[in-house]
Amino acid sequence: MIGPGLVVAATGVGAGDLVATTVAGSRYGYTLLWAAVVGCLIKVALAEATGRWHLSTGRTILDGWRTMGRWTTWYFGIYIVVWGFVYGATAMSASALPLVSLFPDGPSLRVWGILSGTAGLACVWFNRYAIVEKIMMVFTGIMFVVVVSLAIRVGPDVAAMGAGLWPTLPDGSVVYTLGLIGGVGGTITLASYGYWVTAKGWTTVRWMPMMRLDNRVAYATTGVFVIAMMVIGAELLHSAEVAITTGDRGLLDLGEVLDARFGSITADFFLIGFFAASFSSVIGVWHGVSLLFADFVAHARPALAGPEALAGDREHSLPFRAYLLWLTFPPMALLFLDQPIGLVITYGVLGSFFMPFLALTLLWLLNTGRTPLSWRNGWLSNLVLAASGVLFLILCVQQIRDLPW
Repeated sequence: MIGPGLVVAATGVGAGDLVATTVAGSRYGYTLLWAAVVGCLIKVALAEATGRWHLSTGRTILDGWRTMGRWTTWYFGIYIVVWGFVYGATAMSASALPLVSLFPDGPSLRVWGILSGTAGLACVWFNRYAIVEKIMMVFTGIMFVVVVSLAIRVGPDVAAMGAGLWPTLPDGSVVYTLGLIGGVGGTITLASYGYWVTAKGWTTVRWMPMMRLDNRVAYATTGVFVIAMMVIGAELLHSAEVAITTGDRGLLDLGEVLDARFGSITADFFLIGFFAASFSSVIGVWHGVSLLFADFVAHARPALAGPEALAGDREHSLPFRAYLLWLTFPPMALLFLDQPIGLVITYGVLGSFFMPFLALTLLWLLNTGRTPLSWRNGWLSNLVLAASGVLFLILCVQQIRDLPW
């Protein structure tokens, strides 16, 4: 009965999020557990707002942005092109890392990355949303079983977990805590949620209760992932004062720790979960962001969109398939080269603006005459969207400051 929420949650929660929560557990124990939970609640509000816009208005989020002026089209058009090029290489590398560790005598990182990207392309190119959703369910199930099983294996301190739900800020942790809140499953794929809702067949307000149930179940699942990874960090790393590197490679460090403590079978089990988390993001982005791009072209350049996109059949449209190819093949060049510094900076600047852009534009759209009166924001939605907009603006400034200018 449900599905789009799990797709958007599994897509948004990649290897980087798992590392961030594990590192939080290794540095601060359970102290920042509350921040990870708050991060999930913020994503519930953002995804619900996106789904509510689609169902209550019968219009896409791109439609809504265009009513706010041409600047939104220019920003989003540049962003989605640059983001896709850099993210394609990042996602393929993240999927390749656990495969290299699982098969040390097999192909190189670059070859596994190319194979992962090509496999993601094939999954989306030859299947419609219903099949993509089922594939994502399988990977979500693998992630869930692996992460929760390991958390149980290392043995959570239930009393400390309960204490960690009380908001506390350790010395020097403010920026880190804000990043943890803002980073749990927060990507451009949140904007894809409304398109997946429509692809599921939920197209009118009578589906609103189902969409909300779907969204809550999905981010409850995300919350379990986050808590389980924090348990692993707190119990396995914090108590032993073991540090892991940030970024996707931090999960390889964790695999080595698991190997040393529990043996190679447990470590390989974890690497399978690592691959499931990374490759689910490949499939989700390849499908969801391609839907966004197809809708963008249909609005910005109708003459180039083709009859399928204009008729609403985005999955068979020329822009959808063109963006799939853009995500897959040009980024392969970055697997052989260090990312050019100018591209890194452009990607960082544009990307840091997206989450505040999404939160604040939803706040505007859902409080004006663009949305039917009965489906506009209540006080709680306004509070969460406004607070998340401010949070993401702070993170935006911090991310831009941290770029290698």
